[in-house]
Amino acid sequence: MQKDLSDYRKSYEKSALLETTIKENPMEQFQKWFYEVEATDGLDEPNAMTVSTIGLDGFPKNRVVLMKKYTHEGFIFYTNYDSEKGRAIAANPSLCLSFFWPNLERQVIIKGTAEKLAENLSDGYFESRPLGSQLGAVVSNQSEVIGSREVLEKELEALERKYEGKEIPRPSNWGGFLVRPVSIEFWQGRPNRLHDRIRYTLQEDYDWKIERLAP
Repeated sequence: MQKDLSDYRKSYEKSALLETTIKENPMEQFQKWFYEVEATDGLDEPNAMTVSTIGLDGFPKNRVVLMKKYTHEGFIFYTNYDSEKGRAIAANPSLCLSFFWPNLERQVIIKGTAEKLAENLSDGYFESRPLGSQLGAVVSNQSEVIGSREVLEKELEALERKYEGKEIPRPSNWGGFLVRPVSIEFWQGRPNRLHDRIRYTLQEDYDWKIERLAP
C-alpha cells in the first residue's frame, strides 16, 4: 500500500514575523499570537498543544494535551502523574511543547523544564472541572492496560454511586505541571517556503536573546 503526497502543497501568505514588530519578551509575543488565534475562526481548541517527552524506554513520544494556563513563568497543563507521560517527566523533566495554528499558518515550539504545581493550585483547578471530568480522573489508571471498555464504564458507574451528592477529592497522583521555557521559537508560514522563524533563548542573566533562523 502506498500513496504519493508529493503534490500536496500550499502557499503560506497570511502574515509575516518581523524583528521590527515582535515583543522583547517571548511570553508577551505568545500572548499576542494566542489572542489573534482566538479571534480568528477556523480552530476549535487553540490551547491544544503537543507535549514531547523522552520515555523510560528511551523513545521520544508526542501527545496532544490542553494547555490550561500560561503566565510570565510558563505553560501549565494537568495530567495523571503515574501515566506514561508523568513518569517520563519525573525521570527527565526536559521536554518540548508545540502549538500548530493552521488558520493563521503559525506554530510555536517551546523547549523547557517541567515541575509539579503546588498542591493547592492543582486542588483549585480540579475543583473547577465538571463532575464527569473529576470522576474520569479518579477512575482512569492512565496508560495502564485494561481488559475492555466495559470494565472502565462499570468502574465509572460505581464511582458515580459512591460520590453521589458528595465532593470528589483530587487524587494525589493527579495534578499540574508548569513548564518553564528556556527557548521559544515562533514560526510564521511565508511564500516560497521562505518561512519566518524567530527564536528567543533564555540567557544566564534571564534576558532573552532574539535570533532569526533560516527557514
